[in-house]
Amino acid sequence: MAVPGPGPSVQRPQPPTMAGATRSTNLNTGWEMTRSILWGIPIALTLATSLHAQTELSDLKGKIWEAELAQRNFAAGLPHCGELNGTNFYFYQRDRVLNLQDYHRSLDNLVTQGAYNPETKRPWNKQDADARWAQVQKEAATDQVNCAAVASLPSLRQKLNELQQRH
Repeated sequence: MAVPGPGPSVQRPQPPTMAGATRSTNLNTGWEMTRSILWGIPIALTLATSLHAQTELSDLKGKIWEAELAQRNFAAGLPHCGELNGTNFYFYQRDRVLNLQDYHRSLDNLVTQGAYNPETKRPWNKQDADARWAQVQKEAATDQVNCAAVASLPSLRQKLNELQQRH
């Protein structure tokens, strides 16, 4: 590029270009890239919002499925949910609700009396009683969770309907 003015013409070195591109093309490419990024931001936000809604929808459907599963599997115990508050458990074999503390005392009495344990085919011992005690405590907690899940089913279905209507 020649510089006008008095005296001989001086050639200034040009920055290297790629495949014959000129400096103005590089500037245009930079602007096009910026413009593409600016257009991409709203699209990315829309996709992220949609992904969040889909995740929320999937989570809600999962909770509904779990509650419906509890409703089917714990159908016999559901009428007793008013009593299944963590201090009682549902005894399926007799279709009864038993108090945990009363059951614990009964297990201690079985050990003391050396009563026959049909599960182990020998007399009850401390280890058997402790294992059964741990099992019924877990059952009491599970019963409480199942009752809460089934009780929440109507509100979960309502939330699902609202979410589906919004999207």
